[in-house]
Amino acid sequence: MSFYSNFQSDKCPGTISGNPMNGLTEKVCIQAEKIFDACIRQTQIENYTLALSGFTPENPTYPLTFVSARSLAAEAEISNINIDRQADRQCARVQATVTVPVEVLYTDANGVEGKATSSVTMNEDVLLYVPSPSIMPFTVKGVVSAVAPEGTFNAGDNTFTVSICATVILKIAMQVELLLPSYGYCVIPPAQEYSQEVCAGFFELPLYPQSQSGCNCKDRC
Repeated sequence: MSFYSNFQSDKCPGTISGNPMNGLTEKVCIQAEKIFDACIRQTQIENYTLALSGFTPENPTYPLTFVSARSLAAEAEISNINIDRQADRQCARVQATVTVPVEVLYTDANGVEGKATSSVTMNEDVLLYVPSPSIMPFTVKGVVSAVAPEGTFNAGDNTFTVSICATVILKIAMQVELLLPSYGYCVIPPAQEYSQEVCAGFFELPLYPQSQSGCNCKDRC
């Protein structure tokens, strides 16, 4: 079972029915990442050059034929951050370089499938709410997803030129201690192991044959 597999308990996550105040037992202090502001930008980047490294298998036979490319991780590397607070508004101008590691799939001249690593770099320039100065610092974080469905091989420098569909979410975040109302600890349901139910019909049989009441063997002769 799991929280969402017919597990009946008021001490597990799920929708609230009735009075949401019913069952609150305490105020708890938890450590969490607070997101002060966030924004999303989706863009198509044309004619982007992917330099390749980390070939698997090594030493492919050129030329290569592009198959696809996709980001390797959801969290991006953020660098060259510049925060410019605006005098006439609560927002700040946030400039940053977002670098996304990607995996590139290809086939070489011998038809051997392979993969290599590369990266996509984007410059972001957005307005975000930035909290006032405090002892604990905030950070700029990036969540990314990038995919390149098509590309061409450049024989001169052994790179790919691709079109990239990229989604970037920039966040102003800080690790804080938050005081929250609590319903107490979760009740954890027992695990239900995955099975293809090959033996389901067999295991449903009784351990021993059921007794046949009112049956006379002599009547069957």
